Amino acid sequence: MSRHFEQAAGLCETRDPATEGFVFNQTMLRIKDPSRSLDFYTRVMGMTLVRKLDFPEMQFSLYFLAAIDSNQLTQWSTEVNERTEQTFGRPALLELTHNWGSESDPDVSYHNGNQDPRGFGHIGFAVPNLADACKRFEALEVAFVKRPDDGKMKNIAFIQDPDGYWIEIFQASQVPQALAAHLAT
Repeated sequence: MSRHFEQAAGLCETRDPATEGFVFNQTMLRIKDPSRSLDFYTRVMGMTLVRKLDFPEMQFSLYFLAAIDSNQLTQWSTEVNERTEQTFGRPALLELTHNWGSESDPDVSYHNGNQDPRGFGHIGFAVPNLADACKRFEALEVAFVKRPDDGKMKNIAFIQDPDGYWIEIFQASQVPQALAAHLAT
């Protein structure tokens, strides 16, 4: 029996026991202006800043954000070392990296990976109700790359953060029928 749920070329069937307990912890995005990006990710996307690390000798800061529901906040420690361990042991964090001074440098911008040369594509958020989330994004004047009814792939949206990174927005319960409709064409 395969340890994978799907098949594709290149899959390794045996898992090295040394990898047990590995956790995919973070995706890092470089940001130009932390006040704009932190406002976006905490106000618009509802994320919580769980740890901030400043590196004065190298002139950069790291901001670790997590999608934490209000009723889960008490599970996080206020003691810094314990919260640091929680931060680096939790799956699916967003790490924003700010190189000091970039916010006032007109020449600084970051490639979002969706223009040539293509590379990084997007991060994704599952939302309880796609239509409601998109109405809220519209009211907040968030930039859309794609609305749920645009293009060939229905029931997903793409918005942009202040640095132009794409964020896929989807409702998990709609993904199976969206894929089925797309694959049927």
